Amino acid sequence: MEGGAYGAGKAGGAFDPYTLIRQPHTILRVVSWVFSIVVFGSIVNEGYLNSSSESEEFCIYNRNPNACGYGVTVGVLAFLTCLLYLALDVYFPQISSVKDRKKAVLSDIGVSAFWAFLWFVGFCYLANQWQVSKPKDNPLNEGTDAARAAIAFSFFSIFTWSLTAALAVRRFKDLTFQEEYSTLFPTSAQP
Repeated sequence: MEGGAYGAGKAGGAFDPYTLIRQPHTILRVVSWVFSIVVFGSIVNEGYLNSSSESEEFCIYNRNPNACGYGVTVGVLAFLTCLLYLALDVYFPQISSVKDRKKAVLSDIGVSAFWAFLWFVGFCYLANQWQVSKPKDNPLNEGTDAARAAIAFSFFSIFTWSLTAALAVRRFKDLTFQEEYSTLFPTSAQP
């Protein structure tokens, strides 16, 4: 193991954006961030339709405002969560305590797994509501590409968040190894 990769060896060092950008969990977070923008952006932009016979807009997903609301809410909250954890990724090398690093990684595991679950629910919900939508509600097929894009990127988000959780589990194992090594060999150099 390279010295200081997960421990206090590099704490307090200079910020290196190149190293940050090359890390797989950072790349997955940026991809998840973009996917969340696509989901909530497509629903907000083209997920609501007007008909000439009605004065109110209605959701393209089977006229169910809860489907559009769920997609927008999950998309916006995932966007904000990605920003929060990107900030944590920037700050992570500055954390010198192994226990604090473990807490950060444990929160990453839990939050990423939770978001993978929310995206799974969102994908199932949007796909189901899209499947039961009536063609007479949208005779001109307005916004259908945006509705399908939201469904597709909800599906892709399941995998990006799941992979992020899996990478966080790997980081946690590395941190646990380092903590055990430090306990067993307190006077020797860090691994």
